[in-house]
Amino acid sequence: MGDPMDDAARQIVEQVADVMAGKGVTDPDSHDPVIPAGFTYLGQFVDHDLTLDKTAVHLGQDVSVAELIQGRSVSLDLDSLYGLGPARDPQFYDPDGVHLRTGSTVGAAFPPDTPVANADQAGFDLPRSGQGATPAERRAPVIPDSRNDENLVVAQTHLMFIRFHNTVAGMFAEQGLTGTALFEKAREEVTKHYQWILRTDFLPRIVDQAVLDDVFTNGRKFFEVSPTSADGAGEQQTQETIDAPTMPVEFSVASYRLGHSMVRDAYEWNAVFRTGGPGGVAPLGFLFRFTGTSGNFTPGSATDLSDLNDVNAAGPERLPSNWIADFRRLYDFSEAQRPDLKPADGLVNVTKRIDTLLVDPLRQLPEGAFDGRTAAVSTVGRGLNLAFRNLTRAGMVRLATGQQMAAFLGVEVLKPDVILAGNGGAVLPTASDAQPGLTDEQKAWFGEHTPLWFYILREAEVAQGKVTGVGARIVAEVFHAAMEASANSIVRDQAWRPSFGPDAATFRMVDMLLFAVAGKEQVLFPLG
Repeated sequence: MGDPMDDAARQIVEQVADVMAGKGVTDPDSHDPVIPAGFTYLGQFVDHDLTLDKTAVHLGQDVSVAELIQGRSVSLDLDSLYGLGPARDPQFYDPDGVHLRTGSTVGAAFPPDTPVANADQAGFDLPRSGQGATPAERRAPVIPDSRNDENLVVAQTHLMFIRFHNTVAGMFAEQGLTGTALFEKAREEVTKHYQWILRTDFLPRIVDQAVLDDVFTNGRKFFEVSPTSADGAGEQQTQETIDAPTMPVEFSVASYRLGHSMVRDAYEWNAVFRTGGPGGVAPLGFLFRFTGTSGNFTPGSATDLSDLNDVNAAGPERLPSNWIADFRRLYDFSEAQRPDLKPADGLVNVTKRIDTLLVDPLRQLPEGAFDGRTAAVSTVGRGLNLAFRNLTRAGMVRLATGQQMAAFLGVEVLKPDVILAGNGGAVLPTASDAQPGLTDEQKAWFGEHTPLWFYILREAEVAQGKVTGVGARIVAEVFHAAMEASANSIVRDQAWRPSFGPDAATFRMVDMLLFAVAGKEQVLFPLG
């Protein structure tokens, strides 16, 4: 918002947050192109690879950008998967120091007479602590970033990347590599294939292709411009010539929070939890509930913290087997010429359109989604409303407005009437004697001093759900910088091409999933 929020600014933010995540708001699905819903949570997995804000402040408290302490490398190097490697973080690895650990689910009684659901299934849950005085401690995931267990989709996505690494490691072991050489070769190839997915499959679905092509062909112009960007992106640099990048607050606090708009309020999850299935469609809240970070693996009471410190609390301490993901409902395998990998009932998920509306459950997130079990979280008023938190954090770090960023980037500025009216998104309320809202003066101010996150979502909304303008430039340049900064980089090694896909130019998320299961496609949908 440009400055820490005063009372007048807070009143505006509260009103805007209320309409962005309004009760009962409906929002259209993505279209042209339709984006499979798994990409929402691949995006979250990427976010956790890039950012970790450990700033110990309360929501709304002023904080300088210098205090936004990054908890890990600001590069796309999968340190959220690998940690510091097997020598320094052996708890994440099997005894061989090469393969990553997985965990086992626990059999559930529902539905009865369902063999997979009723039995433990090795390899289908994250590894968990199993130790501690409380159930929450015993449920804790043994992975480098516990946020990858804050909802079930990102948890199962993390598990698939574990499978991917282990399959790649097994392939190179068959070629004679062992020990450290085997691990480093597997990590290099996994990381570069991951970056290829992001560059060619993930980003083009959500970001203006012209901006992506410009950045990845001609280099960056605004964010930590490197020598290659100035002299031609084709020149290869060594890792030693690249300064460790920082995370632009315009990305972490605003533009990359675009994924919040893509979240659905319910999911066709698997054969059990789907429309017409024995458990019915899975509401978003249950996908938080069935994790160790945000939930307690049971629908239970309204709060996920009910048994946090209760040593006598009952309930599962691992993922119940009936909640294993069906990846055919999250990705479109017909892209890999596998129409056979489509659910017979045709019930698959697509993302919501990227715009200024968030689904209703994001008005009241579980505290675990904000690290609420280990840090002070303000639950007063709108404290668990995701829109309110995003808009408030912008004021905490004195983030530039959308109009200021557009001027800086040389992008056409959205007109105030476009900011206020949008294209089927959040409608800013007008105050009256009968209802709260914004005065004409407040609307006029908001139309010219728009919080960057709202501005970027409005840009996408006007562009039918594609991130463009200010948002596209920030996202493309930060991804480019983060790939360049990785020890294993497809930006610096421009001759590299994927070898695990159908050809030397193609490696998509569906290709990764197919490679990870090593021909055992039933792993993608074990509940059938």
